[in-house]
Amino acid sequence: MFYYLEGTVALLQQGLVVIDCGGVGYACHASQNTVGSLKMGARAKLLTHLNVREDIFELYGFSDEEERSCFEMMIGVSGVGPKAALSILSVAPPDRLALSIITGDEKLLTQAPGIGKKIAQRIILELRDKMSKEQLEAGASAVPAAQAFAAGGANHTQEAVAALMVLGYSQAEALAAMKGLDTAHMEADEIIRQSLKKLAAQ
Repeated sequence: MFYYLEGTVALLQQGLVVIDCGGVGYACHASQNTVGSLKMGARAKLLTHLNVREDIFELYGFSDEEERSCFEMMIGVSGVGPKAALSILSVAPPDRLALSIITGDEKLLTQAPGIGKKIAQRIILELRDKMSKEQLEAGASAVPAAQAFAAGGANHTQEAVAALMVLGYSQAEALAAMKGLDTAHMEADEIIRQSLKKLAAQ
């Protein structure tokens, strides 16, 4: 129903942003990363997700497509609601979250308030499986990142490709973004950050 909101930041609170769009204030639940990127009185554009349940309509706002993609994937995991997903995104921005899923780093996820070990393990397991299935359905073969990880043999480049796929990019887009990067001498998180910069500039 709402794809994005663009207007003036009228209110900033922990976990909440109000965007004034032509005299109408839209309240959006948001991660601390998104809240921290905004300024009172400044123009802003937030991508949105409308959560509807029973008689509750809640808007969630995101600073970029990667954050929204991570949020929507996490609420698709059994037992993970919107508030839990925002809690995770407040301690783990999309690039770190995607890498933690690929590497199985549950400790990062449990840093979020209300996220225990079992939920963290479920998120990692379900999203890693989802990514593997999508890669197989797409017939991807250039860098079989998910399969290499499952076999315990993924290198930094494969981890980065898999993490970018978790963020919603195709394998071809991820590989194209890595062209020109000295990936042989970079850690996976740096490859992801540099690739995201190139993808955002396109």
